[in-house]
Parts: sequence; structure tokens; C-alpha cells
Amino acid sequence: MAEAWPDIPYLPWRDTCSALHLWAQIVGKYRLANTPWLNHSWHATLTVDARGLTTGLVPDGPGIEVAFDFQRHALIGVATDGRSAEFPLGPMSVASFHAQFRDLLAMLGGNPDFHGRPNEVVAPTAFAEDRAERPYDAQAVARFFGACVSVDRVFKRFRTGFLGKVSPVHLFWGSFDLAVTRFSGRKAPLHPGGIPALPDAVTREAYSHEVSSAGFWPGGGGVDYPAFYSYAYPPPARFSQAIVAPAEAFFHETLGEFLLPYEAVRRAEDPDAMLMAFLGSTYRAATDAGNWDCAALECLPGMPGIPRSLTR
Repeated sequence: MAEAWPDIPYLPWRDTCSALHLWAQIVGKYRLANTPWLNHSWHATLTVDARGLTTGLVPDGPGIEVAFDFQRHALIGVATDGRSAEFPLGPMSVASFHAQFRDLLAMLGGNPDFHGRPNEVVAPTAFAEDRAERPYDAQAVARFFGACVSVDRVFKRFRTGFLGKVSPVHLFWGSFDLAVTRFSGRKAPLHPGGIPALPDAVTREAYSHEVSSAGFWPGGGGVDYPAFYSYAYPPPARFSQAIVAPAEAFFHETLGEFLLPYEAVRRAEDPDAMLMAFLGSTYRAATDAGNWDCAALECLPGMPGIPRSLTR
């Protein structure tokens, strides 16, 4: 049985992670190009499934789903008319992945044209021109997938304790983080934008309303270890001074958000409970400082087989 919270130190697989991040952007941009716009770019994300990460059914051609299979280490495409195509994941350049993916889409009857440059990275290189060979550590990728399965499970449980507007649990390929976001229902001030290689219009629509958002990412961006995060937008006064749980959590001044190292959760006696404590306490810090109408927005966590009306 696979370890529920596997060891995923960032630095040993950093180069593989960077390649996987860019490959996820390529697949995500295909979904983005062929799906009607949904609020806060929710139409563009990938989600965790039994194999790895999937686009879900994309309304292109006959209807196409693309999935990263991190058990067989392949990129798999299937169409509703019975066609399928795949290629193995392994050491290769971003340009090679991009070309093989476009060929896969053509074989499935899909549209292989989508935006060709990465988002949310400094000095992005067009996918078709990024010919540097990248490694592929299959064992590290499998461990990362195992971690995502556990994170997805806990995030989905946390999501059930909210009656207001709340996002799905999904992976944003721009920043390569698995996230879930709660909304107060109030509009937010105009976001200043300025995120590298991301149109300000996209950022401003994403943050058009007040949020408390939590997520997980494998490392990078000045944090050389996998971690959970939680932030509020707009950041309310006193948010950074809040006392949150567990003791291993802290406020990162540069990032402007609370962090909890993944390793602390992995080593905890009850990892799920520690992560739920972090999610709940940082959300409470945001709502207390931001004066959310929590009585109207919250409920007990969902239970299998019990209608919501009985747990309100």
C-alpha cells in the first residue's frame, strides 16, 4: 500500500518538478483555449484523479480528456468517439513534449492550437523553443502524486464546512499549486496586477471578490521545501499577527501568507488533523480580521449519507 503522506523533499527533484510544471501548463492551456470562461479561471485548472492529473472532458472535437498518468508515467488522451492516444513521460525537452502533445490532439480530432508561452514564470521561453533536455524522476513524481491524493482528500473535507461560494479543489498550473478558496460574498478592491507573464485582466477577475484561500505546492519561488499556504485578499489589518495552529505554522513576510511545512504534517501523529487545524485557524484569522458574516456562511463539515439540512 502506498504511503499516504510520502517524503517529497523539493531540491532532489527540483528539475523534474520544473519540467512537470511546464508540461502541466501546456496541457492546461489546451483546456483553457477550448472551454468557455468560468469565474476566477476555474475552467482552466487540472484536478486530481486516480491516475494523476486530468483536464476532465474538454469541449473540443468529439470531446477530449487529457490525463497525466503518474502510475504508468504516460500522457493519455481519450475521445468520446473511442479514439485514444498516448506517449510516455520521461526525460525530454519542453519543446518535445509540446510537439508530441500537439500530435496527440490531432490524432484525437482536437484543436492543437493554444497559447504557446508559459505564465507566472520570470522570462518565459516559448514552449516550442525550449529545447533544453529535462530529467524525469519517475519515483519522485509518483511520490508527489501520492501527496496530492492526500492533500486533495483533506482539502475536499475542509471545503464541505462552508455554505457560501467556494471553489473546487483544483490545481492551478500557472503557479503549480493545489488550492481551495472561500469567498465572503463581498467585492474586493481592484487587484494591482503585476504577476509575471500573466495578464492583469486575468488576475483582477480572479481576485474580484474577497477571499480566504489555502493551497499546497511542492516548492520553489524562494521556498525550497513543499508547504501549505493560506492567505487573504485583500489582506486585512492584523491578519499577519494572528495566532494560528499548529505551532509549526508561521507568517512569511515576503510572501504575505501563512505557511506550514509539508514535512511537519507528514511527521504528525495525525496528519489529516494537523492540516485541518491549519486550514481552519488561518481561515478564522482571515474572517476575524476581515469581519466576514460567518454565521451565514459556515456549517458543520459534510458527512457521508447525511443531508446538509441535518448538519447546518
